Amino acid sequence: MRPHSSAIRYRREALKMSLVELSARSGIHESHLSRVLNGKAGLSDANIYRLADALGVTPADITHEEKP
Repeated sequence: MRPHSSAIRYRREALKMSLVELSARSGIHESHLSRVLNGKAGLSDANIYRLADALGVTPADITHEEKP
């Protein structure tokens, strides 16, 4: 799965969640999340699931994968 940075950013902003808060909720380092959101890094499948859970969405909502 490839993270969809715009979808992640949109959801985070809709929740009025800071990058620091998203990092704390997902357990993914803030600097790595920043690189993901800027399209300079990817995420493992496990981290995509953790990030989706922190944002209250499904992994398909924040990746380039097709939704079932």
